[in-house]
Amino acid sequence: MAQVDQVADGIYRISSFVPQKRLSFNQFLIDDERPALVHTGTYPMYDEVRAAVAQVLDPARLAYVVVPHFEADECGGMGRFVAEAPEAVLVCSAVGARINLWQWDYAGPVLGVEDGDAVELGRHRLRFLETPHVHHWDSLMAFEEATASLFPADLFLQPDDQPPVVREDLAAEMCAWYRAAGIFASEGPVRRVVDRLEPLAPAWAHPMHGGSVPAAALPDYVAALREEAFAFDGRLFGRELPG
Repeated sequence: MAQVDQVADGIYRISSFVPQKRLSFNQFLIDDERPALVHTGTYPMYDEVRAAVAQVLDPARLAYVVVPHFEADECGGMGRFVAEAPEAVLVCSAVGARINLWQWDYAGPVLGVEDGDAVELGRHRLRFLETPHVHHWDSLMAFEEATASLFPADLFLQPDDQPPVVREDLAAEMCAWYRAAGIFASEGPVRRVVDRLEPLAPAWAHPMHGGSVPAAALPDYVAALREEAFAFDGRLFGRELPG
């Protein structure tokens, strides 16, 4: 059963830990006049995630379903969430709309956003940043301005079962997981994005995997991404590839 915790004003972390993968899978629900769900979880997780959303609000009220990039844990439940919510719009990057969602087996509305575009939720406002190759070509991040909350998708993750808020320095574990999984082709695009994020001065980072990281703990993770090796080193989820 997914765990639901309020991690900022009007923002709820919905989290399911999968021991076999040593990862939690998080969605973030923003409760407002026009509610938004950031990430949907995988297709098999839909019933669990929907039940968790329903603890906070009627899923049929969702106005936006935000897809930071096209991957099963980010958008596996998108079709069912949008089908149930008559006013819901799927939000992804302009690249994601062009190469994936406008041409996918999906009939709902899609809003492809570019850098700096925003959607108004009521008390909350989501502004979008295009972050290509962190870690997909179509990658997108969202910054909620009222709470200074960053939704960085797979950036700043922590492996294993973490509490809703993580104040511990787990940056070494983060980089080790990235190297073993091989999700970043190189450090360059990530470091470029990290430099862009710093002026936002986020009060929170709410990653897809792990706990939410408050501003006081975030510099350890930023420093590691600037200084440590974490890009693809020949392994995919720990499996060594030839040559």
